Amino acid sequence: MTATTFEDFAAGCRRDLDRALTVWLPGPPVSPPRLHEAMQYSLLAGGKRMRPVLVFAAADAIGLGHPDARTLALPAACALEMIHTYSLVHDDLPAMDNDTLRRGRPTAHVVYGDALAILSGDGLLTEAFALLAREPVLEGTAIAQRKLQTLELIARSAGVGGMVGGQALDLQWEGAARQEHPDDDLLRLQDVHARKTGALIRAATGAGAIMAGGTPGQVATVDAYAIELGLCFQIIDDVLDVEGDAASLGKHAGKDEAAGKLTYPALFGVAGSRQRARDCADRGHAALEAAGLSGHLPAILDWTLTRTQ
Repeated sequence: MTATTFEDFAAGCRRDLDRALTVWLPGPPVSPPRLHEAMQYSLLAGGKRMRPVLVFAAADAIGLGHPDARTLALPAACALEMIHTYSLVHDDLPAMDNDTLRRGRPTAHVVYGDALAILSGDGLLTEAFALLAREPVLEGTAIAQRKLQTLELIARSAGVGGMVGGQALDLQWEGAARQEHPDDDLLRLQDVHARKTGALIRAATGAGAIMAGGTPGQVATVDAYAIELGLCFQIIDDVLDVEGDAASLGKHAGKDEAAGKLTYPALFGVAGSRQRARDCADRGHAALEAAGLSGHLPAILDWTLTRTQ
């Protein structure tokens, strides 16, 4: 690994990711041209690329920066970005969050209509798993086992026990009355966040560690780190929805309060929420230090805590 700062590392990850996505996303004549255009519109619109960066950072931490670790992890990084993008396309639909701005541009259904937006999301999700099953094209039982373990982890995290289930619960509790005991509201909120956001973040670190050949102990360590990172990320996301603006976020702010959603600022205020995010970061750092893992994983925690978009 030649990058010396997190910024250089993340920029390199994004370049590798965009190059690979352009190659691996099926185009015409396999895909109808208009469908391919709709998938590209959302997938190549930029964004933080946090999940792919996490895949690479976990692989680097396990593989001690060896370039083979990143090569092995690249398909999982691409697949997770395809799944994340599909989820954003569907979440933005009028039947869900009904948002018209994403990554600083009109959302997919605004540009292509609801039907093609849904199909573009379906296409991204399905092609992500085709990619995981196919790449990297390397012989050997060990690589095959890593691919199968990674595929199962990502499927479980994206499905009803993870991201999809979290979105369903988020819709179910939208505008619901507070429960009698505040701790019950917190448990409900933590469950939604752990599924809707945390599951794919855990899948990203897990996929990177597995594909790089991590031991069960190392995979467990990055998972403990990712649990804290995922909650920290979502708490800050809740805060930015209160404090941010569309110009810096690339999406509309104030949507949570308008929809009557349960959030950390609604329960603890902005200052209390930021303190809880700092607590998550401290626990994440401690998990890595106890296992002697580092690389760029600690910097991602620090960035998550201080991000403004």
